[in-house]
Amino acid sequence: MTAPFDTVLRAAGAGATAPLTVVDARGRRRRLDPAEWCRTRIPGDEALLRDADGPVLDVGCGPGRLTAALAGRGCPVLGVDVSRAAVRLTRQRGGPALLRDVFDRLPLEGRWRRVVLADGNIGIGGDPVRLLRRCARLLLPAGVVLVELDPPGSVAWSGEVRLHTGDIRSQPLRWAYVGTDDIAAVAAAARLHTRSIWTEGGRWFASLTHP
Repeated sequence: MTAPFDTVLRAAGAGATAPLTVVDARGRRRRLDPAEWCRTRIPGDEALLRDADGPVLDVGCGPGRLTAALAGRGCPVLGVDVSRAAVRLTRQRGGPALLRDVFDRLPLEGRWRRVVLADGNIGIGGDPVRLLRRCARLLLPAGVVLVELDPPGSVAWSGEVRLHTGDIRSQPLRWAYVGTDDIAAVAAAARLHTRSIWTEGGRWFASLTHP
């Protein structure tokens, strides 16, 4: 299932152009740029990093841009991803990472100060409410989930997608999109409170806390 993702991450990590397209059951396409994820920093990252005092769990860490940045600041952090290429690249950048699904048993259950869902990772598993409930269980009582969202006016969606890169196609996997207009309702269904929503660098974010 992660074969196309691993392929593009290996290429992007080596400095090559590596486009990745997410295609849903209706044929709608969303183009991603894994090479951007391999940069040291992209606009908007600081919006997450300045509120990410540790310990921080970076869910779906990809090639470790945020995990490595936090580790470089001396912040206790752990990246988790289901992609072997992602975990390898994160470790190469100096960030600690585990090959693990967020729904599997994780270290420090209930003791994370921040859980980060950046770069569209609110879509993991295709059920944002279930994912946020899981993140809530990982947090300290005063902890915060930091979520990147689609911009205002976007339509929330969940269903099956395939990952395409070149001639490689993944098996179907469940994914979702959540925008700023819908995050309050999604968070409430997960028994979380939307503390704030903000934008920086053309990206949109929200911080979610226990009520």
